[in-house]
Amino acid sequence: MPKAKISALGCFVPPRVLTNDDLSQMVETNDAWIVDRTGIRERHIADLNIATSDMAVAAARETLKQRGIEANTLDAILLCTVTPDMLFPSTACLVQNQLGAGGAWGFDLVAACSGFLYGITVAAHLVSAGTHRKVLVIGADTMSRIIDYTDRATCILFGDGAGAFLIEPSESDQFGFIGQLNEIDGSGAPFLNMPAGGSRLPASAETVAQRQHYVKQEGQQVFKFAVRKMAELCEKMLRTHGLTASDIDLMIPHQANKRIIAATAERLGLPNEKVILNLDKYGNTTAATIPLATQDALATGKLKKGDLVLFCAVGAGYTAGVNLWRWAF
Repeated sequence: MPKAKISALGCFVPPRVLTNDDLSQMVETNDAWIVDRTGIRERHIADLNIATSDMAVAAARETLKQRGIEANTLDAILLCTVTPDMLFPSTACLVQNQLGAGGAWGFDLVAACSGFLYGITVAAHLVSAGTHRKVLVIGADTMSRIIDYTDRATCILFGDGAGAFLIEPSESDQFGFIGQLNEIDGSGAPFLNMPAGGSRLPASAETVAQRQHYVKQEGQQVFKFAVRKMAELCEKMLRTHGLTASDIDLMIPHQANKRIIAATAERLGLPNEKVILNLDKYGNTTAATIPLATQDALATGKLKKGDLVLFCAVGAGYTAGVNLWRWAF
C-alpha cells in the first residue's frame, strides 16, 4: 500500500489585526499581562463579510497553486472547524462548490483544537488504503464570532485564520506518514465548550441574553489536562517507534499557550530551537494553528525535507493527539 505524504500547504489570515493594546481598551487587561500568561501579542480578526468558508477557500487555493494542480483533481476535502458557516450543509460542501472541485466528496470534522491533527490522520489513512490520491485537509476557524469580548479570560486567546495540507501518495517510503495516537476524554466537556445553539440548548431569547453562544472555559482545568496529556502522548509515540527526543527534528504543537508548549518541550527534553512557537502573531486559531505554524517553520528554514516532525494538540472535548511524519519537501 502507498505511504501518504504532505505535498503542499497554504494559509490565509484576514488582514485586520487586534493587538493586546486594542484589547486593553475593551476589557481590563494589558499587554504585559497577556504576553506573560499566554505569549500572545496580536491576532487577526475577520471582517463581518468574511466567513469560515471564505478563509478555507483562500487557504485551499494557495495550496493547490503551490502544488500546481486544479481543484477538480481532488478526491476529498476534509474541513476541520468549530465555526462552520451554518449547521448544514457542511462547510466542506460550500468550499467544494467555491473551489470547483467537482470530483471531490468530503465532510466537516469537529474536534476543536485537535481538529486539523485528526483531519490529517484520516487523510493519511484514506491515501494509504489506496482509495484516494489527493485529499485536501483544511483547518479554518472564525473564532471572533463566538468570543465574548467582555470576558477577558477568553477574548485575549483567540484569532481567525485558515490553513491546508494536501495529502498524496509518496513516491518513496523514506517520506510521509509514520504514525498517530489520538484520544478523546468526554469527561472534559464541561470545562471548554459553547453551551447553546445545539439540540440540548437551542437558540432562544434567553440563551442570547445569558451569553450562552460564546466560548466558555475553566482555564485551570484545561491547562492542567493539556500539559499532562500532550507530553504523555508525545512520550508514548516516541516509545512506540523506538525513538527518543534527540531523533525529533521539529515539534509543531497546537498554538494555545506558550506555557503549555514550554512544559511539553521541557518534559520531552526538546530544546527551544526544535519547537515552533508563533502564537504571538496569531493567537489561538483553533484548527488553523498547526498549518500556520508549519508555514512559518518552512519560511524561516526551521523545517526542511527529510526532517522528522512531531505534530501534537489538545482541544475541547477533551480531544488530544500526536502525529509523526517525515517531511517530504
